[in-house]
Amino acid sequence: MSRHAFDDAIALTAQSDGSWLGHTSPVYANMVGPFGGVTAAQAMNAVLQHPQRLGEPVALTVNFAAALADGPFTVQARPARTNRSTQHWVIEVLQQGQTVLTGTAFTALRRDTWSADEHTMPVVPRPLDVPLLERAGRVEWINRYEMRFMEGDFPAAWDGRDHGISRTRLWVRDNPPRPLDFASLTALSDVFFPRIWRRRASPVPIGTVSMTVYFHADAARLRDVGTGYLLGQAQAQAFHRGYFDQTAQLWNEAGELLVTTHQIVYYKE
Repeated sequence: MSRHAFDDAIALTAQSDGSWLGHTSPVYANMVGPFGGVTAAQAMNAVLQHPQRLGEPVALTVNFAAALADGPFTVQARPARTNRSTQHWVIEVLQQGQTVLTGTAFTALRRDTWSADEHTMPVVPRPLDVPLLERAGRVEWINRYEMRFMEGDFPAAWDGRDHGISRTRLWVRDNPPRPLDFASLTALSDVFFPRIWRRRASPVPIGTVSMTVYFHADAARLRDVGTGYLLGQAQAQAFHRGYFDQTAQLWNEAGELLVTTHQIVYYKE
């Protein structure tokens, strides 16, 4: 069986100086450079593969300092501090000696405690009852995901009309299906197209500047999801003077909240 395209995309080779060598993937190409979600997953993978890692990911923040060019890059990930059950990481991605991404991660040994999901999953149709997105004419990375929109699809016409709300709801999973893990969940946290496009139906230039992902599930729960669908919901909170933020949640089919994410996005008019 051939390896999944996502595993090829996030593959890293350990270097003698402790860094990792990676390469952009044409099948995850975006309008300019690669899909940001897979770049974040590459940064996450450097932590996941690190021999000094303690525990599992709880939080990841990546700051996109510049768009990656097609080709090789270097990832540097180091534990800045290790405590008894927690670990704090510093991450940097470089191309041709220039920083293109900075980041931090927090990993921990989780303990059994009282737990509850306060942000509950909305009532929606089952995944197979929702039509599959037609992908013709889209950027390449979208073809790597199976998307079934219930609300807030890509604008049918770029007519500049204000829709009054930017919310999107969809069922999503890797295409072809792939068992869920922390790296793929990181990438899935960025599948939501920019909220300003949904709000105003205008294809203005945009770029994510910073994205934070909070993991509410451990590895065992992700394994239980397997190749199942995730329900994603995203909405902006404010658009102001060239920047807007958007928040998102991803639940499994059982209604368990797996991840929440928040990003700030640049836009130009």
